[in-house]
Amino acid sequence: MLHFSKIALGGIACLALSLLASCQSGSSQQIPATKPNIVLIYTDDVGYGDISAYGGKIPTPNIDRIAENGLRFTNAYATAATCTPSRYSLLTGEYAWRAKGRGVAPGDASALIRPGVETLPLVLQRSGYRTAVVGKWHLGLGGDEGPDWNGVLKPGPLEIGFDYSFIIPATGDRVPTVFVENHRVVGLDPSDPIEVSYRKKVGDRPTGKDNPEQLQMMWSHGHDQTIVNGVSRIGYMAGGEAALWRDEDFAQTFVNKATEFVTAESEQPFFLYFSTHDIHVPRIAHEQFQGATEFGPRGDVIVQLDWTVGELMKLLKEKGLEENTIVIFTSDNGPVWDDGYVDQAKELIGTHDAAGGLRGGKYSGFEAGTRVPFIVHWPGSIREGANQAALFSQVDLLGSFAAANQVSYDSTQAIDSQNQWAALIGKSEQGRHSLVQEALFSNLAYVRADGYKLIPGNEGPQIVPWGTEIETGFDKKDQLFDLNTDPREKSDISASKPEILQEMKDELIGIMIKK
Repeated sequence: MLHFSKIALGGIACLALSLLASCQSGSSQQIPATKPNIVLIYTDDVGYGDISAYGGKIPTPNIDRIAENGLRFTNAYATAATCTPSRYSLLTGEYAWRAKGRGVAPGDASALIRPGVETLPLVLQRSGYRTAVVGKWHLGLGGDEGPDWNGVLKPGPLEIGFDYSFIIPATGDRVPTVFVENHRVVGLDPSDPIEVSYRKKVGDRPTGKDNPEQLQMMWSHGHDQTIVNGVSRIGYMAGGEAALWRDEDFAQTFVNKATEFVTAESEQPFFLYFSTHDIHVPRIAHEQFQGATEFGPRGDVIVQLDWTVGELMKLLKEKGLEENTIVIFTSDNGPVWDDGYVDQAKELIGTHDAAGGLRGGKYSGFEAGTRVPFIVHWPGSIREGANQAALFSQVDLLGSFAAANQVSYDSTQAIDSQNQWAALIGKSEQGRHSLVQEALFSNLAYVRADGYKLIPGNEGPQIVPWGTEIETGFDKKDQLFDLNTDPREKSDISASKPEILQEMKDELIGIMIKK
C-alpha cells in the first residue's frame, strides 16, 4: 500500500524508467514565421460535460462553434481538482504539489510565483509576443509581507512575464472585492483605505452570519463574513467603497479589457490569458442572462460564459485576426454544485450531467476532478471538427509553445512540462505516457495512456467534508481502475492486477522524486 504521508523514497533509483514521459517529444513542426496570436480561455469549475459540445444540456452555441471548427480533446486534464494549483502548474510547467503552500490560496496570499521563476508568459515574451492576463488570478500578490492593497501590488503578474494585467485578486467569493489593474486597485479613494483580514472582523460592514436579511443569495457554508453587493464572502473587509465591484458586471468588464488589449496589440503577435470568473461561485449572472435557463444561476452563468466566448471570437473576426489566432478553451477543474451558496445548482440540474458521465467532481481524485473540456481552434492549421484522444496535460502548454517557437526554457524549473505540440494541434495521436492528478489535501492519482489509473491509499475522507456531496476517491487501500472499460471508476481491479498496481506505484514514486 502506498501512503503519501509515509512514503519511503530511499533506494528508488531503479525507477528512472518511470520517466519515459519526459523522453517523449512532439513534432518538429514549428509555429510559422508569421506567429499566430494565442488566446487561452481558462474557465472556472466547468465540468467535462458542462458544454453542449461534450454532451451538456445547456446551450453553448459559441463554444460549440469553435469545437466544430477545431479540435476537441477527450483525454485532456487540468493538473489539480482545485483552482490555485491548476493555475500554478499551467503557468509554470511544474506540478504544484512539488512544494508546500500551493493549495487554494486565501484572498490575502503573497505571490506564489515570484520573479525568476520560469513561466509560460515569459517563454512567449522571449518568442516576441506581447502578453496579458485578464480575469481571475488567485495566485497571490505582493512579497512575503502580503499585498499592500493601498499601495503598489508587486510582485504580481507583471513581474512574471505579463505586459498587462487586469484581474480580480483571488475569487469572487473572497475579499477584497476589487479589481487590480497592473500594480494598483482600480478606483481606490486614498481617503478610504482598504483593510482586509481573514482572522478577525474589521470595519463595520454587515456579515452574512449576522445580517442574512441583507443577502441577495444566501450562504450555505463557509461564506458568511463581509457582505458586498448583497453577497457574503470569505474574509472581512473594510474601506475601499469606491473600488468595490458589482458581480453582475464581471463578464462585460473582462471582455472590455480584453478588447482594449487586443486592439492595442493587433499589429504584433499577442498572448491573452483570459481567465473567466464563470462559472465559479457566487454565480450571479448579468441581468440579461438571469433566468436564461431552467437550470438556475449555474445554468445562467454557463450561458453567460458562452456569450463571453462569442464576444472574443467576434472581436478576433472584426479585427481580421481569427485566421491567425490559436484559441484554446479549457477549465481549471471539474464541476461543483453547492460550493458555499444556496443557488439550487443541484436541485435544478435536471438531466444535465456536468461531469459528463465521470465520477466525482471538483476536489476529487476521481476523473471528474481533473478531466476537463479542452478545445483548440486554429483555422487552416488544424483539422476541423476532429476529436483528439491523446493524453494531454495543461502543464505541457509551456513546453509545447517553447518548442513550437524554437525558444529555450528552464527545464529545471518547468520540470514537468513536455513538448506535446504535435498532439496539441492534432498532428499526432500520441500524447503523454502518463500524468499526475492532484486532489483535495494534495493527495495524488496517476493516469497512464494505456487507460490504467492508480489512486494510492490515503487517510482522507471519502466525501468532501464541507457540504458538496462529492466523492473524493480516497480509500485506505490502493485502488486501480481501467478507464478504457470502466470510465466511471466503479470497479477496483487492484486485487486482480497486482503487477500493474506495483508498476504504477513505482512509476509514480519516480515522478515524485524527479528533480
